[in-house]
Amino acid sequence: MEPLERYRPIVDDFDAFLEACERPLGTAVRVNAIKATPERATATLEEEGVGYEQAEWHPRVLRLETASPGATWASFHGFTHGQEEVSVVPPIVLDPQPGETVWDCCAAPGGKATQLAALMDDRGTVVANDNNLGRLSALRFNAERLGATALAVTNADARNYSLAPFDFEAFDRALVDVPCSCEGTIRKNPDALDEWSEHGVRSIAGVQKGILRRAVQATREGGTVVYSTCTFAPEENEAVVDHVLGEEDCRVVPFDLALEHSPGVTSWDGEAFDPALADAARIYPHQNDTGGFFVAKLEVTG
Repeated sequence: MEPLERYRPIVDDFDAFLEACERPLGTAVRVNAIKATPERATATLEEEGVGYEQAEWHPRVLRLETASPGATWASFHGFTHGQEEVSVVPPIVLDPQPGETVWDCCAAPGGKATQLAALMDDRGTVVANDNNLGRLSALRFNAERLGATALAVTNADARNYSLAPFDFEAFDRALVDVPCSCEGTIRKNPDALDEWSEHGVRSIAGVQKGILRRAVQATREGGTVVYSTCTFAPEENEAVVDHVLGEEDCRVVPFDLALEHSPGVTSWDGEAFDPALADAARIYPHQNDTGGFFVAKLEVTG
């Protein structure tokens, strides 16, 4: 937990934060709207004797009393998908509409990509891309199990992604859920900090900047880009967004979020960021008994 000490100045109740990070994370699933209503999914769980609690902030998020959410009949039938509770947030903030063209830059293993399809009533196109060919098999399996037919799966580096194969010139929306140092997953991955270093944080931030920059470039004027990570490091969060704000035509916009959260930081380690980054959301483990996440919403202005 020592690397987390650097966040003491920006976390509201640091002792509660550390205590939460040391507790194991519970199991959560997302009810898949393509195949089931919350009522049908919970009825299936009840028939199987699997206990659950519906999250107060969203009817399609269930906390299960089992460590194996993928072993339930509800999962087998595609009614539910095992997904960490806060990882459901970025697609909701992106708010894709039926018929739109949406890019999920780093999509494997497909939890958020299939959620995007569900939010669109499985109508339109979700281009689910990942640069890791091996992980795409899991994405395709999940898409089939969940009945997400709107997905087009591609294998490319998002930093230099080409729209040449498609018959459209820009995406309506883009989800940029980038690879990160994963500090916010400490509750389910106790070894997440074993290889942590400030050099590693700075190194991966360079990759994140490239992916977010390309997402803004590939999204139409007036379109929406959501940037998210499961880490606490400002170098990977606000600093990445601030960098792209200075290079591309886009602006940070506010959004509503039912979960308790903290505002984005506007300065870190002697560096000042765009004041609008206060409209980003930092979700800490102690606030909702979840993992940690960062989410920022951008509007493309040119």
